[in-house]
Parts: sequence; C-alpha cells; structure tokens
Amino acid sequence: MTELQRYLAEEIAEDHADGILTRREAVRRLGLMGLSASAASALLTTFATEAPAATAARKRRRGSTVTEWAPVATQAITFSGRNGTLMAAFAPAARPRGSLLVIHENRGLTEHIKSVAGRFAAGGFSALALDLLSEEGGTGAFPDEAAVQAALAAVPPERFDTDMQDAVSELHRRLPRKGIAAIGFCFGGGMVWRLLASGERRLAAAAPFYGPFPEGGDLRRSKAAVLGVYGGLDTRVNATRDAAIAALVAARLQHEILIFTQANHAFFNDTNPPERFNAPAAEEAYRRTFAWFEKYLDDDHGHGRDKH
Repeated sequence: MTELQRYLAEEIAEDHADGILTRREAVRRLGLMGLSASAASALLTTFATEAPAATAARKRRRGSTVTEWAPVATQAITFSGRNGTLMAAFAPAARPRGSLLVIHENRGLTEHIKSVAGRFAAGGFSALALDLLSEEGGTGAFPDEAAVQAALAAVPPERFDTDMQDAVSELHRRLPRKGIAAIGFCFGGGMVWRLLASGERRLAAAAPFYGPFPEGGDLRRSKAAVLGVYGGLDTRVNATRDAAIAALVAARLQHEILIFTQANHAFFNDTNPPERFNAPAAEEAYRRTFAWFEKYLDDDHGHGRDKH
C-alpha cells in the first residue's frame, strides 16, 4: 500500500471512529481499496480505540449587523493538460486581485468545494477548483463517495502533481499578471504539500489545511509563503506536522503554522457533522487564510522566500 493509499484508508477508518460511517460501510469502502476483511477490521479497531474525544457542537455566533453576501457562482470549465482534458469549477472574481487553485477532499469535487472557490472569488481571488478525477470522467462519473475514494487511491500520485501544475498554468493563462495561491483540504491539503514539493515555483502563497506532509518532501524549490492549518485534536495528520515545519525551515520559506486546539480533522467543512465541523475555528481559519493571500498575492507574484 502506498503512502497515499494508506492515508485514504485511514480517512475511512477515522470516519467510522467518529460515527460518520457504519462499520459495514467502512469495511466495504476499504475492500474497494483492496484491503482484506481482516486488515480492514484491524484498521477500524485501531482507530476506534485511539480516536480523540469528539468536540462539542458549537453554534455560529450571531452579529447585530445584517449583511447580504453570497459566493460567486462557479462555472464548469475544461482545459488541456499533459495527461488529457482536465475538468474544474471556475469562480471568476469581479475585480480580481489574484488567483487561487482549490484542491478537494477525498470526496472529489463536491458542491462544498465549489462553494469554497466561490467564497474566495467573492473576496477578489478568482478560484479554480480542480477535479483530480478528470481523466476518469470526473467526480460525477462515480456512483457514490466510496467509489470516488477508491478511484483516488488507484491513481499514481505523480499524475496528481502534473494535473495540479497544469491547473496553475490555466490560472496563469486566465490572469497572467496576478499572483497565484493554492489551498487544499484533508487529502487536498496533502496534495498542496505535494505541489509545493514538486518544484512548482509559480505559487506565491499556499494554505494546506490538515493535510499529511509527504515522506521525504523537499520544499527548497518552492517560493511560496505557506500557512499550514491544523486541528489540535487531529492526531493522525499532526504526526507529520514536525516534518512539514522542518522542510519549511530548511527551504527558508516564509511560513506560519496555525493550530486550532479544540478542532478536529476536517473542521472547516460545514457539511460535516458536529463531531467534525467547528464553526468558530472555520470562521477564524477563513479570515486568517484570506489575510495571508492578501499579504502575499501581489502583481509580481509575491515573495515567499525568506530574505536572510
């Protein structure tokens, strides 16, 4: 099992431990990834015993000011990539200040991810949410979430690197004089770390949200200013955080590590149950990420590398 396949299998086990998936459904999904019944059972048992206590549900704060606001509607687009035609949802900002590549979770290109692109576009960052299953016909070609997860696990990670680089090229083509950033969540956060380690130098900023850092990842060819976002209760992904910090320091990149101590894995996704979604942490993470992109996305593509 590859590093990426192991991560995707652990995400299913963690979903079961948090009560999101029944044991039968979790075993079925792990079987689609090639795990035997005994191996799936052992993985689920491990996560059931080690899962951190769920955080209490939190209600959104209500302000006294009423403000009307809506994300920019996304439009389905296709563009040429080295591996074939790529599919994405594009949200064009009315007055673009920069552009943003959005990488989805292990559920594929969902409406939630499209809404994330729309939110950043409403703030001025034209956003392209890439479908990493484009070569398989796109997320919509699969019957359910389990099939999407199995398909992602079957793809060589190097293809994802190429597809993301080609999406950066598409953003550069559409907004040639604007800085480019990347953001990703869970599986997508890990993909953003991979993109940074792939030698892609056109990113001015990046914000991987609770994504596993790749083994042996080397960021010294990157120029991006990196905001690493983590949930304090997310022990599985946090096990790779020290490696990420060491790589950022070795690369002398501007960076900040942001830890929401009372939040769990996938806390930003408001379609998750209360055990995962943490509204105050999600709001603060969005605010800080937006400010990070404002700071580092300028017309000359930013200056991510430390000037020591």
